[in-house]
Parts: sequence; structure tokens; C-alpha cells
Amino acid sequence: MPAMQVKERHITVFAVGIKFPRWEELHVLASEPPERHLLFAGDADDAANGLYSALSDPVCAATAPGCKVESHPCERRTLETVKEVAGNYVCWKGSKQPNAVQASLCPFISKAEPRVRCGSPFPDGQLSRGHAGRVPALQGLPQEVPPSPGGPGLAMSVGVAQYDEHVQIPIELGQHKDAFSLMRSIDALNFSGGRTLTGRALQYVAQHGFRSAPAFADVQDDLPRVVVLLTDTKSQDSVAEAAKYAKDQNLFLIGVGSSSMRAELTTVTGNPQQTIIYSDPQDLFNRMPELQRKICSVGNPEGCQAQSLDLAFAVDASSGAGLENFLHLRHFVRSSCLHFVINRDVTQIALVIYGSKAHTVFALDAHTSNSAVLQAIDQVPFLGGSASAGSALQHVHSDVMTVQKGARPGVNKVVVLLTSGGGMQDAAVPAQQLRHNGILVFVVVIGDTDRDTLLRAAGSPTYLVHISSYEDLQYYQGLIIERICEEARSPVNLCKPNPCMNQGVCILGPGSYRCECHGWEGPHCESSKDPLH
Repeated sequence: MPAMQVKERHITVFAVGIKFPRWEELHVLASEPPERHLLFAGDADDAANGLYSALSDPVCAATAPGCKVESHPCERRTLETVKEVAGNYVCWKGSKQPNAVQASLCPFISKAEPRVRCGSPFPDGQLSRGHAGRVPALQGLPQEVPPSPGGPGLAMSVGVAQYDEHVQIPIELGQHKDAFSLMRSIDALNFSGGRTLTGRALQYVAQHGFRSAPAFADVQDDLPRVVVLLTDTKSQDSVAEAAKYAKDQNLFLIGVGSSSMRAELTTVTGNPQQTIIYSDPQDLFNRMPELQRKICSVGNPEGCQAQSLDLAFAVDASSGAGLENFLHLRHFVRSSCLHFVINRDVTQIALVIYGSKAHTVFALDAHTSNSAVLQAIDQVPFLGGSASAGSALQHVHSDVMTVQKGARPGVNKVVVLLTSGGGMQDAAVPAQQLRHNGILVFVVVIGDTDRDTLLRAAGSPTYLVHISSYEDLQYYQGLIIERICEEARSPVNLCKPNPCMNQGVCILGPGSYRCECHGWEGPHCESSKDPLH
């Protein structure tokens, strides 16, 4: 009754439900038409995103008759958090059909490039008027700053360290606010000579190189942290431990050097795709765009940054793999996660470990940031016992890639099985079940195993990666990430995997789906018709 009274006063009512709401009640409360004013989502953040997209067009864009917006001088620059429409993450919205779900794109929240923020041109805060009478003001209309010649306006802070047997940081992060003064400081750097202790330099930079003030005082500085190692002399100390320490501090390492440095730089970065090899000074200059792309892709990899994905890793923690090799697998999962933007709108990641039984370490919707996922991975224990890859895939199918456990309808889904090859005989059937439900299965196997058994699980040679040793696993990371990103860009079937619970049948419509329920009700057949159930 109160909702009806509000609507009679020409006030628009949006009804927003979370998780499994009472759908009929939302229909009664919301303004007409329901497909415009109904929204429900798995959690409050997703619902807020969907409501924002519903409000943005056309409610907030409406201008009263007779009004016009005039341009005026802008006051200041600021970096602000904004919502951007990007990716293919689907918001669940209302539909003309009572129990159907209308799918539409959601914006996701991200740090925007610097913007010029404009105040009102009129002293009393009014818009210019075409008619007599006062109208509400539209305050703070944003105008975009033209992008810089080097690309979009990125929040970036640059520092420089130089080393021989000693390390110094002549240019600290954030010391220079413009490129010209930074260039003058770089030109003033002096050659020092001395022994090459690259390991010591990496350790020092990891400890002391990122302690400056944030790039923008009014914004939490969660920008990716990158170290570009430029060297042309083999190190006279060990680089492996120092590189591991730097990566454990969530630093992304890129190595640049001549061909004689290839092996050492790959040891530092852990990935040939994070190294740049040049032949002479002119070739080094020519490779600057490649270096720029690698830096700019950190935390926002090319091809994946705007693509939504539900990704599950199933990791062999059995005696067949062994503790030392399990740690290799765990490190591989950790470094792979650095290549994705992890939040509810873009990539969600789940982790399963298995011996004879499978165990969910964390579900798809458990962590909403890269740092939280990395911390959780570091705590993953070794299980031991025999291996059953089949039970791991069955567990992913029934207990990970489901709406109840955080899987999102309308988002591509991938499972990466990391195995020593043990227990693959029982993997073919659950792998086929996953594929039948629209979930791609990558099989990454280390060591000798019967290829026919592996192919039955992978379904195709395209989705099988066979690696001879655990030490070589790091060199295949780029290939595996690239294949996953290709899958993230492929078309999505809203009914695969089935979003309907309790044996409901998913019926696909144009841009929407509905669940045909038997003994249950609600958009996902989540509510029992039997009050005693």
C-alpha cells in the first residue's frame, strides 16, 4: 500500500532484491514496466552496479524541458573512482515474464584517468533557463581530459635505482610530478663502475624502492608495482632468491638485456614473456613500445582486462606430486592470478586441491581483490595420499561452478587442472560433464602419462598442455593465460551451466533466460512451494 501511494505521487520505485528474494513481492512494489525497475543480484555490490546502470539511462540523463547545459571554465583536476561500462559481466534484471531473468551488461568500478571536474557556471547554481521559473541544478558535470600522446591518462609514478656492488635510489617514486623534471634527473645520473651484484640490488629495491608517498594524496594507492631490470652484465651473486623475495612482495619483474643475459633474466622474471632481449643499442630503442605494453599490461593484461571470467584451479596435492612439486604448482597458480583483475565484475577465482578427495580452498565469490587471493594461496596445505583427478573435476562441477557458490550466469567459465598425471583414468566422464555445461577444461600435466588418457579428459589437443618437468612449468604460463583469455572473449550461453536449482530446466530467450520449475518457484527455482519443506 505505501509503495502504491508513493507511485501515485509520480515517484519512481526501483525494487532491488539480493541473492534469492521474494520475486512476486518485488513485482508488486516496483514501478511499471517491471523490466526497467526490477533488479536482483548475488550480493549488494552487484545490485548497486545494476541499479547504477538502470539509473544512468534515462533517469539521470533527463533534462527538464527548456533547459540547456552551457560550458564553463573547469576548476581542478582529480583522480576519482567512477563506474565504467566494460566487460561482459551480466546483471540480473527484471523481465516482462514473472519468473524470467533479463540479462544486461553491468558497469564495474575502477580508477578512472584524471578528469577535469567542473562547477556550475551560475553563481546561484542554476542552469540557464529557456523559460521563466527556477529549475534544479546539474552540479559537477564532468568533462574528459584529452588523452596524452602516449595513450590514456594513467596514474603512474616512476623512480630510478642504479647499482654496482652498492645500490642507491637517486630518483625516488613520486619525486617528480612531470616528465621534463624526471628526464633532467635521469640525464644527471653518473656511471659508477664496480662489481655487478644484481641479486643484492633486487633485494634492496624490493625492500626500499616503494616506500614513497602515494601518487595521489586523495586516492588509495593500489597501483601495480613493477620493477624493470636493465642489465648487460652477468651477476656476480645469486639472483634466484632475491627474485623470489621481490615476487613475494607482489612486485612484477620485467627483465631487459642482451642475448647473453637471456637465461639469467628468465631466472629473475620466471617467464620468458616478461623478458626483452635486444641485439644493439638501436634495437633496444626500437623495443621501447614492447616494454611499454608489458608495463601497461601488469594487473590489466591485454585481451583480459575487460573480460569477465569465472576461473577455477584444481591442483594435485597428492603423494604422487610430492611436497616440493606441489609448491611449484602453488607458485604457478599464484603468479597466474597476477595476470587477472580480480573482483566481482571481472575475474572470480576459485581454488580446489585434491588427493583421493577434493577440497575447496576458496570459492569463486570468497575473495574480491588480487591481494586477498594471493594471501589465501600462500596458506594452501599439502595433502598427500593417492590422486583422483576425476573426483576433483566432479567436485568443481557440483560444488564450485554453481550459482549457489558464487558462479555468475552469463559469464564464461574455465577449469585449469594441474596434475602429475596420477588418477587421470577417472577424469574423462566429469570433464565431459563440465564441457556439456559450457565449462572449458584445460589439462596441464607434468611428467609422463598415457596421452590417450589425457586427451579423453582434455577433449581436444588444444586444451592439453604436456610439460616434461616442474621446473619448466613457468615457461608455459604465458601460453596458458593466453588460451584462457581467448575463452573469456568467446560468446556466452546464459543457460550453460544451468543457473536453475532443484532440477529446474533453463529456457533461453533473447538476452534472457527463465527457469521451468517443478515443485519449486522463484527465478532460479530456489523457493519450495511446500511451506513445510
